[in-house]
Amino acid sequence: MGFVRRQAITAALTANAIRPLPGFRAGIPAFFAGWLTGELAPHVLGLTAADAAAHLRASRRDWRGLALAGASAAGLAYLVKQSREAVRDAEDALVEGLGVDYVEQLDAKPTPADLATPWRSIANPFAFGRAARRAGVEVHRNIRFAPHGRRGLLDVYTSEVTPGSGAPVLLQVHGGGWTIGNKDQQGLPLMQHMAAKGWVCVAINYRLAPRDPWPAQIIDVKAAIAWIRENIADYGGDPSYIAITGGSAGGHLTALAAVTPNAPEFQPGFEDADTAVQAAVPYYGVYDWAGATGLRSAELMRDKFLAPRIAKRRFADDPELFEEASPLLRVTPDDPDFFVIHGSRDTLVDPGQARAFVQALRATSKRTVVYAELPGAQHAFDVFPSIRSQHLVRATDRFLTWHWLRHRAERVSGTGGGSKLPESASRRAAGQP
Repeated sequence: MGFVRRQAITAALTANAIRPLPGFRAGIPAFFAGWLTGELAPHVLGLTAADAAAHLRASRRDWRGLALAGASAAGLAYLVKQSREAVRDAEDALVEGLGVDYVEQLDAKPTPADLATPWRSIANPFAFGRAARRAGVEVHRNIRFAPHGRRGLLDVYTSEVTPGSGAPVLLQVHGGGWTIGNKDQQGLPLMQHMAAKGWVCVAINYRLAPRDPWPAQIIDVKAAIAWIRENIADYGGDPSYIAITGGSAGGHLTALAAVTPNAPEFQPGFEDADTAVQAAVPYYGVYDWAGATGLRSAELMRDKFLAPRIAKRRFADDPELFEEASPLLRVTPDDPDFFVIHGSRDTLVDPGQARAFVQALRATSKRTVVYAELPGAQHAFDVFPSIRSQHLVRATDRFLTWHWLRHRAERVSGTGGGSKLPESASRRAAGQP
């Protein structure tokens, strides 16, 4: 492939990462074209510069290619700058949701290193497993929690600093459109980071559609929570404290599990099990299966994908199934604390779904609701370490640590009842000055 063609492709990918192609049909190709380019912008920028420098040393120079390389370099530099600003975007969201003094409630305030661009960890973004091993993270693999073959297995992450008992627990639910995915493919940067800090992290498989239609997926998530309650103490975890996270379809399952504690329709055969969670951090989740937001993108997702592929039911024939599966429509005053994260340039799941879900939570829930909408972020931005994903891993750490410390303090004092919004944040959530 010639220099001009390489640079034309790079320029097109960069342009799509900055402003993805619009429309439901273009969503998937726009995602794949923009996701890697956006999250690997520093690497693509380096390759572009090296390619242009090599071409300048050639005997014949094509200024069309050099012009395209210059345009790409400018666009990629913009993407790098935007990714670096994720630390501010996430911190602003935490301050708005938790109060300006939330860092005073942590064991230690974030250091400059915690807030700096993590260049070292992203130099080779696909080798983060080595860093976890250096941190002493151990994975106890393929533990059975449900009778569904390999779809009923989970992994438990611990480390050298995991206490013998009483460690907070984080449950990771993978995404993949409810049809693909595996427990060891997603959420790894966050789980490895939290396990290295002493948390017990659990990553689960669950049954996949269309072989196992909805609601098999949420039933399995509930079964995993029940398993954690019964067994996580064997790994040093505190069965009374479970936070849950996941991205995309995993974000949907995270949110739905959080807003439907002990729901009998999702716990057939184990209705008496306690499946409540204490905190939820859904990344770029689907919150509107029923199209209740009126978003055209949500309606198309419902009719073109969820109904024929996941539920195997038409919305017109069984609207209650879709309504029961919509976290947006299951919000109650007693929902747990939430940190909702979404990208403003997500072409697979309209960020309007996240905004509507957060609005419903803030209007109804008695607990804290933090929302970070990341400018320029595509779907699945956290799958591997990047500038943006590493900043969000650390922000999620701060939220979960804040929440765990408050939970532990309330348990010791006997107050219970979850975390209330600070007065200033409550006024902002209600639209008051």
